[in-house]
Amino acid sequence: MTIDTANICSHLQKKLFEPEGVYYLIWQAMQEDPELTAVVRSRQLHIYRNGKKVLVLAGKALPKIIREDSLCTLVSSLL
Repeated sequence: MTIDTANICSHLQKKLFEPEGVYYLIWQAMQEDPELTAVVRSRQLHIYRNGKKVLVLAGKALPKIIREDSLCTLVSSLL
């Protein structure tokens, strides 16, 4: 999965891409799941499964769960 990181919040980049980041396991799961896509909007990462939004990750704010998904279960266990 390729994401344009130019507009992503630096706090979110650290949480998502660095191995010690709180969202790193989510990033790994996203790489292994072909049904997931992601787009950067307003410096946040919006994650979709089969075209339906399931999760929004922000740098300083808590993740926003849009709909129940296995990825959201992962988020709950990390926080």
